Amino acid sequence: MLVAGINSRPTYPGSAPGCRSHEHVLYAETASAENEFAAQLVRLPIQFLHRIPTLTTALQRLKAVISPSRMGTRTYAASSETLIGPTVQIAQELGMDPQSVIAEHRGALARQIQFTEDVRTNIVKCAHCHSNLLVRDHYSKRLAAFQGVCGDAEIPGELPEIAEVFK
Repeated sequence: MLVAGINSRPTYPGSAPGCRSHEHVLYAETASAENEFAAQLVRLPIQFLHRIPTLTTALQRLKAVISPSRMGTRTYAASSETLIGPTVQIAQELGMDPQSVIAEHRGALARQIQFTEDVRTNIVKCAHCHSNLLVRDHYSKRLAAFQGVCGDAEIPGELPEIAEVFK
């Protein structure tokens, strides 16, 4: 249930990274409308531009790119929480301080629960178990997802009114 004052959604202050020749840019081309942005990236003075078709592939490439990195490496993530959370997790896995991942939230405030992405309503059907889940305000850094709990646990089939609340 959404409760005022209990919100663990991370804040993403963002930053304006400078482009240097030794930087790697990983760009997941997830929508055709982003072609103009991709064209702008090609013109940047960077040595390595990785244009990747999916977020899953982008995360695998990210792990490969930052695993041999040295002390002082910074990671910058500009995306929805679907990419930001796992980016922080990968950096931590590889020994980086999670605070060294500079994140900027871009796009809709749609939420991700453990097995379901792009959640915009207070009630959603889990993509894994097909249960009706009530999307909570609690964000798990460990899972990089919001908590979803059974929305009709007391009386099966009786749910709160479904409303779009995460736009």
